[in-house]
Amino acid sequence: MMYLAVAILLSMLLGMWRVIKGPTLLDRLLTIQLFGSAGVAICLILAKALSMPALLDVALLLAVLAAAIPAALVQRLRRQI
Repeated sequence: MMYLAVAILLSMLLGMWRVIKGPTLLDRLLTIQLFGSAGVAICLILAKALSMPALLDVALLLAVLAAAIPAALVQRLRRQI
């Protein structure tokens, strides 16, 4: 199970490189979605591996926030144009 968490963390590191080198704001927006999805996945993996059911609640909250933040950013970008 921990190998899965390490693989997801590696994908987040690659996403961080995209944030730094991303030429457009869309690249950064997609990376924010990657961070949200990867964070939820890591919480679920750790909840199972460590037998901590409280992490399931954290994953649920993070999933809701991960869906709301990109929508808010798109609305802000729409107002700037």
